[in-house]
Amino acid sequence: MEEVFPVGAGVLLGLFSYRLPLRLKSLVMAALSVVVGALAAWLSGELAISWVYVLIDTAQVAVAAVLTTFAVKAWLRYRARAVVR
Repeated sequence: MEEVFPVGAGVLLGLFSYRLPLRLKSLVMAALSVVVGALAAWLSGELAISWVYVLIDTAQVAVAAVLTTFAVKAWLRYRARAVVR
C-alpha cells in the first residue's frame, strides 16, 4: 500500500506535463520525480531505514510519469484518427 503515493504522483505528473516541450518536460519530470520520491520515502517511513528507498520511489514516480505521458499521447492520437474517420 505504500507504493500508491509514488505511482499516483507519477501519473499526475505525467498528466500535467504531457503538453510541455520535450526538453522542459524532461527537466520537470526529473526534478519533480526526485522531490516526490524523497517525499514518498519520508512519508512512508522508509527513509529512516535507508536512503536507497529514495532511489526506488524516485524511479517509481519517473516510470509512472513517462508511461502516463506515452499513454496520453497515444490516446490523443487515437481520438484524432477517430474524428477523421
